[in-house]
Amino acid sequence: MRALTTKAVVTADHTLTIPVPEDVSPGEHQVTVVIEDETASPPEKTSLMDWPAHAVALVEPRNTFRREELYGDDGR
Repeated sequence: MRALTTKAVVTADHTLTIPVPEDVSPGEHQVTVVIEDETASPPEKTSLMDWPAHAVALVEPRNTFRREELYGDDGR
């Protein structure tokens, strides 16, 4: 199996014509066709470096947010 990237022509009667290299033998072949929409723009490539950095730390280092500190004596 080999991948072939080429341009194809679709006629008004919905026939697809694809030129192939000379070394492809005449006869029946199994092919896979992917039609890319020309109007769709390619996705933007982003990386983690594109995201803004945020300084992250505890608001108050003495706050541990333990259950006893969050809830009253009755557990609510």
